[in-house]
Amino acid sequence: MTDHTARLAEFRDRIDSLDGILLHTLGERFRITNQVGHLKAEAGLPAFDPDREAAQRARFHEIAREVGLPSELVEQLMAMIIDQVKLNHEKIRGEL
Repeated sequence: MTDHTARLAEFRDRIDSLDGILLHTLGERFRITNQVGHLKAEAGLPAFDPDREAAQRARFHEIAREVGLPSELVEQLMAMIIDQVKLNHEKIRGEL
């Protein structure tokens, strides 16, 4: 195995590990937001809080800047996640 091939394999192993961490973290996030959805539904609170979402989006942009990620990428990624959470909260509300 050449030095380049070995280094590439090491980088890919690290990427695979980080992908796993990202997905496990996303799973934990969805478990928590599921609990939030149940709490909101039981309390009669709306599934969507525009003020909270706006604050979160501003925070996401700040974090993106801090870690050197393109703001557009973070916006799109988090929008997909938030949209899925809102759909889940609406589903929970319909089940109660």
